[in-house]
Amino acid sequence: MSCCCKALEKITNPELKAWVKEFAEHTTPEHIVVCDGSQEEFDRLAEGEVARGSWVKLDPVKRPGCYLVRSHESDVARVEKRTYICCKDKNNAGPTNNWMDPTEMRKIMWDLYAGCMKGRTLYVIPFSMGPIGSPLSKLGVELTDSPYVVCNMRIMTRMGDAALDLINKGAEYIKCYHSVGAPLEPGQKDVAWPCAPMEKKYITQFTDPGEEAIWSFGSGYGGNALLGKKCFALRIASVLARKEGWMAEHMLILKLTNPEGKSYYVTAAFPSACGKTNLAMMLPTLPGWKVETCGDDIAWMHVGKDGALHAINPENGFFGVAPGTSKISNPNALHACEKNTIFTNVVLTDDGDVWWEDMGVPAPAHGIDWKGNDCYASKDNPKKMVASPDGTGEPIKAAHPNSRFTAPAVQCPVIAKEWEDPEGVPVSAILFGGRRPSTIPLVNMAKDWAHGVYMGSAAGSEVTAAVISDQIGQVRRDPMAMLPFCGYNMADYFGHWLEMGKKIAADKLPKIFFVNWFRKDADGHFMWPGFGDNSRVLKWACEAIEGKAKTKDTPIGIMPTDDAIDLTGCETTPETLHELLTVDIEGWKKEVAGVKESWEKFGDRIPAELRAKLDEITAALNK
Repeated sequence: MSCCCKALEKITNPELKAWVKEFAEHTTPEHIVVCDGSQEEFDRLAEGEVARGSWVKLDPVKRPGCYLVRSHESDVARVEKRTYICCKDKNNAGPTNNWMDPTEMRKIMWDLYAGCMKGRTLYVIPFSMGPIGSPLSKLGVELTDSPYVVCNMRIMTRMGDAALDLINKGAEYIKCYHSVGAPLEPGQKDVAWPCAPMEKKYITQFTDPGEEAIWSFGSGYGGNALLGKKCFALRIASVLARKEGWMAEHMLILKLTNPEGKSYYVTAAFPSACGKTNLAMMLPTLPGWKVETCGDDIAWMHVGKDGALHAINPENGFFGVAPGTSKISNPNALHACEKNTIFTNVVLTDDGDVWWEDMGVPAPAHGIDWKGNDCYASKDNPKKMVASPDGTGEPIKAAHPNSRFTAPAVQCPVIAKEWEDPEGVPVSAILFGGRRPSTIPLVNMAKDWAHGVYMGSAAGSEVTAAVISDQIGQVRRDPMAMLPFCGYNMADYFGHWLEMGKKIAADKLPKIFFVNWFRKDADGHFMWPGFGDNSRVLKWACEAIEGKAKTKDTPIGIMPTDDAIDLTGCETTPETLHELLTVDIEGWKKEVAGVKESWEKFGDRIPAELRAKLDEITAALNK
């Protein structure tokens, strides 16, 4: 390791400097770099990866400033089974988190970190979650040996000198340790995507008061390695939020403006790969309505001086799922990733562009799939690819189902001007949702805040490829879409939601809704067109906020009447809409029984107020 004294000259915070030196001495990197967040730094690192054959630079005309990266086949998504919450009291982690004693985990990981950066560079990444200097923002420093992480963190956070300046002046920050876990011996040739075997992968959050930190080892992919994302923005932030009286949520933030020019700010919590990014950037099919985005994945919400709930997006970019993103589903996302974007695990075309399934354009005649193999347009389906040169055979997933694009938020054509407001935007409505093929109606509004918290706590969704799991396609309970991300006991998290409702001014409480774009008919076809037509549901929600919506009271909540949703120009028939808005009593009896069963693991920590709501709904269904 070269002398670290000169490398660390920019760091004047003595505590930070001592921490970096300690970690460097333990991990033994060849070099240390304190990242400045500049374009020059990004270009140098990216071109270095291209030179060693790890990255592919895309055609500068078709995709200026863009790169393609392929990960190792074992490192393609979040690894929930290797993700831990570490606190002294196991009950504080709760039954939905993997727990380990913090002293034991530190010993395991400190041993793994020993010499783990040999032959590599230690990058020091100071970053801000949220606008620099906002009273709602939080600071962090990630230590990593991955240029991929540095470049992605530059897009996803406010990273570099501005954040370091605040830390040098004494601002608090979260310590984030990361290594791909692949040291290099002298003369050893590096691999394109270094990572450790699955059994050595750990994504660990330490959550005891004053001990909050993130230690990650072995994975270089997504939220396992970009520690500002789920690890900080949700798991650690949820712990801080409970302690400090705010909310850290897995939610998009959109701005919806009606034809009269009135705007509403809506947050929505859906599990990964369930359409958050599509909704956040939606092109409404209703004339005169406009959607702009403040964020597509995470919302930090505080009660403002005006008594309303205000939300900021702590991120600086989009880490979007590529497959399914198309000119139909999300043209604004496609525009956002036209330049200055990192694509991971998609198809490389022969003309230096990218392709993925359901992109809305024909498959290229030939390409290189996410595993680095040749693939070809299918003779039977021009939107699929196969492995055989003659175009025959079974279709393959040429892009990984969880392949990603990392794009700067400012490149989104519908980014709202308020998206970086340091005070956040006032929230008028909160949506919960998920992929449910049956039972759950198109939209349902809570009768009060506690009912809305119940709705969120009862949420379930089909498991998708965003997580390595053997349950893909099965429905699992995912309360508030926070099951993998809540940093403490989820029953206490429900209680925190109830307490936050008491802090918000009564006349400014957001309305809470549950939506389901994914109902299917008997033939397995989606009953609702989704995408831009979801604006029709949002229109009704805005009318409900104003007290002007056509509604009916049902055992499960307040729902639109059959003529309440504007179907002008929509392919959905009134008969189908009637079915989408009908309460399946028997199906709902099974649903609430499933909710009650899912709560059993929490014992008596489930708030009494939520139990009362469950009993109330159960009684109404049995009338």
